Amino acid sequence: MKKQKLKPSSMLNPVPVVMVSCKDGDRENILAIAWAGTVNSDPPMISISVRKERYSYDIIKKSGVFAVNTVSAKLAETADFCGVRSGRDIDKFAEKNIEKFYGETGVPMVAESPLTLECKVKEVIELGSHDMFIAEITNVYVDEKIIDKDGKIDFKKAELVAYCHGEYFKLGRREGFFGFSVASEEVLKRRMNKK
Repeated sequence: MKKQKLKPSSMLNPVPVVMVSCKDGDRENILAIAWAGTVNSDPPMISISVRKERYSYDIIKKSGVFAVNTVSAKLAETADFCGVRSGRDIDKFAEKNIEKFYGETGVPMVAESPLTLECKVKEVIELGSHDMFIAEITNVYVDEKIIDKDGKIDFKKAELVAYCHGEYFKLGRREGFFGFSVASEEVLKRRMNKK
């Protein structure tokens, strides 16, 4: 297989696209971020990377709290809008009729989001073009419509969207599950045929 060498760049794709909501006093905002990821499981922690010049940067830095709202296919256009418009100029919640709810931190969260993570900042790392906010996940809110009869989240129903080099893609067919490479034929049949 031939490979072509390219200059170093942030080319890891696809990545989750999320809407990060934040509040500091009377200022509330929401922005789209494609640079977010899990960094620890116990305690559960997440990172987001934000440019210093973004309106939300100072809000998050001062308040020390934010929420990560996952994006469904129905929210893709809203997420894109929140990524290309600045909260300095408009109220994005009002402009896109985003229904809000509030948790323990007072941060506005997106009611239409399938899954929302309420977070408290633990550390800020200056990296260059972006600063990374590392935060503990303090609460998780899940749309009841995506919880199955066994109480598990059915992510297929969430119709989550990923971001890949400037484009949005709805996640599709399941190709396996954790441990499927070493699972017995019986387990494979049972798990892969499960609806």
